[in-house]
Amino acid sequence: MNRRLFFEMMGTAGIALGLSKTANSQTNQDVEDKLNQMGLALPEAARPVAVYVPYRVSGNQVFIAGQIPPNNLATPTFGKLGADLSVEDGYIAAQYVGLRILAQLKAACGGDLGRVVKCIQIRGFVNCTNDFTKQANVINGASELLRDVFGDNGMGARAALGSNSLPLNAAVEIESIFEIKI
Repeated sequence: MNRRLFFEMMGTAGIALGLSKTANSQTNQDVEDKLNQMGLALPEAARPVAVYVPYRVSGNQVFIAGQIPPNNLATPTFGKLGADLSVEDGYIAAQYVGLRILAQLKAACGGDLGRVVKCIQIRGFVNCTNDFTKQANVINGASELLRDVFGDNGMGARAALGSNSLPLNAAVEIESIFEIKI
């Protein structure tokens, strides 16, 4: 097989497999438009509240430090699920954590969410009572947001864990890993 034929075949296979740089790519505006349609807006990336970096890029992966919800919403986002907060409150808190994850991801991508390939993993922690068992329902707030924004590429491997407390008494904290285009 000659070189030209080989590269033509590889190019065709790459497009068929979605490996083309333009195949299935979204732009930053696409993501922001989807959020606007959902009645949500991307916040500024939150600054660390302790000694850590908000994200770390390593190769083609972005590791986002644990994000917590804002505390200035009409829905309470701080307190303990199963005592102070309902599952619905926790879901909304997790959704806002998802927005904060997207803000950190945007910063890590130099302002271009079109570089996001897929979510690799999210690990959600729920501040809850000992008998609370609906952690998955709470973390769905972030998972569904990422899915709605990125489609199937927003679905990562996931853990939803209960915790006896979280920093600043936040209802939810989520850390995440994404693959990006270099």
